[in-house]
Amino acid sequence: MRSLWFHLMPYQDLQDNFKDEHKSVWVSIDRALFDSQRGHELYNEYMDELEFAAAQGFDAICVNEHHANAYGMMPSPNLIAATLARRTSDAAICVMGNSVALYNPPTRVAEEMAMIDCISGGRLIAGFPVGTAMDTCYAYGQNPGLLRPRYYEAIDFITRAWESDQPFAFNGRFNQQRYVNAWPRPMQQPRPPIWIPGSGSIETWDMCAEKDYLYAYLSYFGWQASAGVMKGFWNRMKELGQEPNPFHAGFLQFVGVAETRAEAEKLYAPHADYFYNRSLHLDPAFSSPPGYTTEDSIRARMGSQVAAASGAASGGPQTVSRDYSKTRFFDEGHVIIGSPDEVADKLREVAIQLNVGNILLLLHFGDMPRDLTEYNTSLFAKKVMPQIKGLFEDKWEHKWWPKPIAQAKRQQPAPVAAFTS
Repeated sequence: MRSLWFHLMPYQDLQDNFKDEHKSVWVSIDRALFDSQRGHELYNEYMDELEFAAAQGFDAICVNEHHANAYGMMPSPNLIAATLARRTSDAAICVMGNSVALYNPPTRVAEEMAMIDCISGGRLIAGFPVGTAMDTCYAYGQNPGLLRPRYYEAIDFITRAWESDQPFAFNGRFNQQRYVNAWPRPMQQPRPPIWIPGSGSIETWDMCAEKDYLYAYLSYFGWQASAGVMKGFWNRMKELGQEPNPFHAGFLQFVGVAETRAEAEKLYAPHADYFYNRSLHLDPAFSSPPGYTTEDSIRARMGSQVAAASGAASGGPQTVSRDYSKTRFFDEGHVIIGSPDEVADKLREVAIQLNVGNILLLLHFGDMPRDLTEYNTSLFAKKVMPQIKGLFEDKWEHKWWPKPIAQAKRQQPAPVAAFTS
């Protein structure tokens, strides 16, 4: 079992009446709500938390890409990943990931990820999401009907740029480039492992089977609401002749650990409420533009996480933004809470039930302060992680992990000598 510490980097200071006064946290959010001084404080606090998680022994630390929103303040995950590559030594650097359909040409992604892999000593996990409709179609103006073919072509472009021994010409539908010669090359050869974060698309499952990429289901709603999607994924893998290796899949889960369940509920309830009722306050008009969800996924009734979060019906009429004010976050499995033993037992049960060998953990969510984040992280690392660490490893090989993670051999700078002329 791999435990990955995931940070969304939300903006924390949305007012109590944000849902009443503003239509959406994404795309059309009022720019006046962002305070640059507060942004300075939060970025540095969040990077400290990621470094703290790495020092606590998590297998990986994760960053991602979003635009024009207060849900997650990382328009460029590569900037954050580069700082983490320099400031950490053992944890994998999981960029989950670059929305590659937005880059023309995608050479920049190939170059920057190769830089991160070299700086880190070969610790990069390269994640390539399609990207939410809000980020891709509205904030960046992409045609939703062409988004997925752009995405496929960009991944082919990047992997070929990494794996090719010679410069080459690329003549695709969306990218034409006479000379593709991405310098530097990644340390991992022929390329870093590729993870595909998704929300239930049939086509994404097929690509993961065909290309042998890892599929990571990033759920807002926890393990109970996600069982059907993961069952669908494994059924599809069986149809395509893939073995049920649990390390072929990842799953995101909110978690809050304390000495007792009662204490955990008291500590984490306000921050869960902030996430669902402010960070996830989406205008349904932005959640599912025509052409964004593929025909096969609509026919299979695979609804978008974003559409579900906003209250928009997948493939049908849009409704008002979803009200989470009476949601039982803990009882419904959105957030797993409890003592270390209770959390470990539940995560082990979830991993076995969903057949997932990679748990992406949101141990910071909403407006959680730094001291509580570090308490949650430390308690999980010391008392939960050892109980789940060896799960699946006696039977299955993890083929989608940086192996080996090369130790960076950096010479520490010598003291500066006095200058003499």
